[in-house]
Amino acid sequence: MAAVQLIVGLGNPGPEYEATRHNAGFWFVDAVARRWHGQFRTEKKFHGDVARVTLDGHEVWLLKPGTFMNRSGQSVQAMARFYRIAPEALLVAHDELDLPPGTARLKQGGGHGGHNGLRDIIDKLGTRDFLRLRLGIGHPGDSRQVTGYVLKKPGQDERIAIEQAIDRSLDVLPDVIAGNLQAAMNRLHAGP
Repeated sequence: MAAVQLIVGLGNPGPEYEATRHNAGFWFVDAVARRWHGQFRTEKKFHGDVARVTLDGHEVWLLKPGTFMNRSGQSVQAMARFYRIAPEALLVAHDELDLPPGTARLKQGGGHGGHNGLRDIIDKLGTRDFLRLRLGIGHPGDSRQVTGYVLKKPGQDERIAIEQAIDRSLDVLPDVIAGNLQAAMNRLHAGP
């Protein structure tokens, strides 16, 4: 597996979305920036906020698309093209309805599972072959309630569980960045 050069967190820009479940990907890249001392700045040419961190000797870009979820690919494509970053060197962190809060899973490739951010990235990059960090947010139980559910704040216990999953993901991130995906998956998927 290629070393990761770009970590994208998916979410919606603006204070009204900041604490919603759909912004779990933003929460993750914010946590990466805090732990490894990155400072986000807005970059118009990349349609989002970017930061750069050094993680165990590897220079890694962080990106929070400012395009809203369903146009995330526009931002990812612009940055990947500019820095000549291959899809295989991309990690996308996103909220995942099919996993309970407190669960985090790494996955190489695959479909979009109905996630509009992933769908647009796959469409713009022309490939599904990138790494994903799936951050569980749980499911409302009825598919007709999904939109309202992801755009609401999680309860306090859920938020704590999601934050704990993010912390465990940060602990395995050096392995992911270095291309040691199996080692990272073994540790992360074993749970707390």
